[in-house]
Amino acid sequence: MAPGRRVLHCVNTWFVLSGAFLKEEETMSERTGAVTFQGNPLTLIGDALNVGDAAPDFVLLANDLSPVRLADSAGKVRLISVVPSLDTAVCDTQTRQFNERIAAFGEGVICYTVSADLPFAQARWCGAAGIERVQTLSDHRDMAFGGAYGTHIKELRLESRAVFVVDGTGTVRYVEYVPEMTHEPDYDKALAALEQLAG
Repeated sequence: MAPGRRVLHCVNTWFVLSGAFLKEEETMSERTGAVTFQGNPLTLIGDALNVGDAAPDFVLLANDLSPVRLADSAGKVRLISVVPSLDTAVCDTQTRQFNERIAAFGEGVICYTVSADLPFAQARWCGAAGIERVQTLSDHRDMAFGGAYGTHIKELRLESRAVFVVDGTGTVRYVEYVPEMTHEPDYDKALAALEQLAG
């Protein structure tokens, strides 16, 4: 294929894929005013999950760009900590808190931190922070996790702050959508739910 035709083919493919993604995004529900940032209301894309729901599978990128799915850790209890960006003070604190407190649990418990940061930025932050028990995962590529878990902030293309606990069978056992983005989640309640499952 000639270089000009190859470029045109790539552009056409990008438009087709982008159109399909936008069409899918448009069909998702929107929760206007579901969260606030410094008191200003924001819209979340996707339905809120509830305790007892089946946790949607996802494909997120690890720091080395390898794909990570929820199904990869089937049989283990998962704590999924969702933050807007690791480069902010509250998100930094949230991730450090879970990293420290998750150490009390054995290998049957996995903790993920999900954000829309690039995988490279997540890797840099983890190296500087000395994070060992939390695996950071990026939803930057298509925000599919945000849509499935109801954490995609429409106006900012970031994740809203939330915490989910998923049991070994893939059932949601704890949910917290933090209503004000500058506030921290309730660590004690999330860890109590985790302890009940892991114990």
